[in-house]
Order: sequence, then C-alpha cells, then structure tokens
Amino acid sequence: MSEVRERLTDALYGLGWSTVKKLPEPVAVALGRAVADAAWKRRGKGVLRLEANLARVVPDAGPERLAALSRAGMRSYTRYWTESFRLPAWSRERVRDSVEIEDIDLLTDTLATGRGVVLALPHLANWDLAGVWATRVLGVPFTTVAERLKPESLYDRFVAYREGLGMEVLPHTGGSAFGALARRLRAGGLVCLVADRDLAESGVEVDFFGHRARMPAGPALLAQQTGALLLPATLWYDDATMMRGRVLPPVEVPGTGTRAEKTSVMTQAMADAFAGGIAEHPEDWHMLQRLWTADLDGSSGPRRGPGPESSRPGPPRQGAAQQESSRPGSCDQGPSRRESR
Repeated sequence: MSEVRERLTDALYGLGWSTVKKLPEPVAVALGRAVADAAWKRRGKGVLRLEANLARVVPDAGPERLAALSRAGMRSYTRYWTESFRLPAWSRERVRDSVEIEDIDLLTDTLATGRGVVLALPHLANWDLAGVWATRVLGVPFTTVAERLKPESLYDRFVAYREGLGMEVLPHTGGSAFGALARRLRAGGLVCLVADRDLAESGVEVDFFGHRARMPAGPALLAQQTGALLLPATLWYDDATMMRGRVLPPVEVPGTGTRAEKTSVMTQAMADAFAGGIAEHPEDWHMLQRLWTADLDGSSGPRRGPGPESSRPGPPRQGAAQQESSRPGSCDQGPSRRESR
C-alpha cells in the first residue's frame, strides 16, 4: 500500500468515527444501506468474492438466490461498520437491549469456577458489539488480538477504539501474543478470538462445507496448554434493533493422540460449529476474502471468478467497494503468525 493510500485509508476511518456516530441514527442507517446497495450493484471484487463463498455455503442456490444473499450480506456488513462507528456513544442500556446471547451460562459458569475460557467466533454479525456487551453488561473483561495494520496510525486507532470499549488488545506480532494469552487463561481469564480464517497460511486443514480450508490452530493449542475451555459461539442479526448469538457446547481436548492430532480434531470440531451457525445465517457471514484451499491455490475456482485479493481491510465505499476487505483486528491467533493479510 502506497503512503498516499495509507493516509487516505486512515483518514476515511477517522471520518467514519468522527462523522457517522454524530448523525441521527435513521440517517446513519440509511447511509449504510445506500453504501451497501451501491457496492453490491458495482459487482466489484469484494461482492463477487462474497458471492463465491456463499456458493459453497449454499451449494443448491441458483444465481438469483446467491445475488439476494450477497446483497443482504453487504447490508449486514455495512450495518457492522455503522454500529461499530457509533458504539463508543452507546449507553450500557442501549448495548444491553441490543444483544441477546443464548446459553451464555456455559461461559459465565466456567469463569466462575476460576477456569479460563477461549471463546472462538467466525466473522458473523458484529463481534465488537458482542465484546462491548460482555464487558459492560456481563462485567467480564477479556483479551483479544489486533492485526497489525498499515499505516501504523490506523492500527493505533483501532487499538484505542477497542481499548476504549473495555477490551485488552494485544498486538498480532508473530508468536509473542500466544504466551500473553496463555497467561491470561491460566489466571482464569477470558480470551476472545475470531478464528474462521487462517492468516499465517500454516493453519490446520479442516473440512468446511465439503471443501478443504485452513483455520488457525491457536484456539485448540491454547486450550491444550492452559486447561482452558474452548467454546465456539455464533452471532446473527435478528431484526433492525437486535443482534442475537449462541454459545455452543465446548470443544473438549481428546484423551489420546499427539498434540498435532488433538489440535486437528479440535479445530475440525470448531469448524463444524462455525459451519452450523453460518449455514443458519449465511447473509451475516462477512467473508469477503478467499478462504478455501482450492481458491487460495488457484487450483479450483468457485462459481464466480473475482480477481486478486486486496490486503487492505475496511468498510465498503461507493466507487471502491471492489476491495476484498476484512475487519481490522480479526483475531486469527496461533503460536506462529505473520502480521499482514
């Protein structure tokens, strides 16, 4: 990314945080939907990639269904950004009334015993909102990992944003974060990781919707090394005002096998849990990047044929929505990680 482009990216994020949160909510929501529809109509790389990914999730969907899903997906994606830009101004009551999580006792009861928890989520709905709900409503602090972004000022902006929401954020710098996360878990803390996409190209191979993909080994390794409980969770948007979620049954550490074998079994179980939630709410899965091994290798493309990936994360913008983007701060964590997508 050129220096000029980096500065522009940082400026656009700054504009989002400073402007969108000040708009009347109906105006902000309408603006987000308009941006989503404009991006969808342009049929750029991000939209095509989203549609190609959805073709694997809903293999029996025809072109019209896929188009409808991708349009709903872009609206869900811009809803994430609209909410995230406005979250710092939300009251505790607003957060409480906007989120409902099923089976949250699986998390809270475990923490009450003094045992650490690794909460692993896919890129569904609004992870940031769920995090704020945990810190402000449940009163449960947690630690997460932020990917190093360029420019550095943008990374600093996202770290400050999440820390302002009550999260402890560790830098995504190689394997250094792994030890810190392990210490938090051994002390009975909560670690939250977005874990449906491997950034290091060295993750564990899993079967995901009938195709091979790689997912990070970090959640399984942390559970094995610290004795923490690994809990998958999923999120989805229910209506205009509510986000819902579900904490799923724990992924147990197998009683036998090598560490690699145990990690493989646990990561597959995590992938299966994610797949169930994504299949139920495919329009809320914000995966605008190549994920499956065949797509990454170029050996077997999906139904749609988008072009090369962009490494720049960010909200879709009219005129630039073709970028294949991701939320900054996605937490694909393991013992060895690179710093950029």
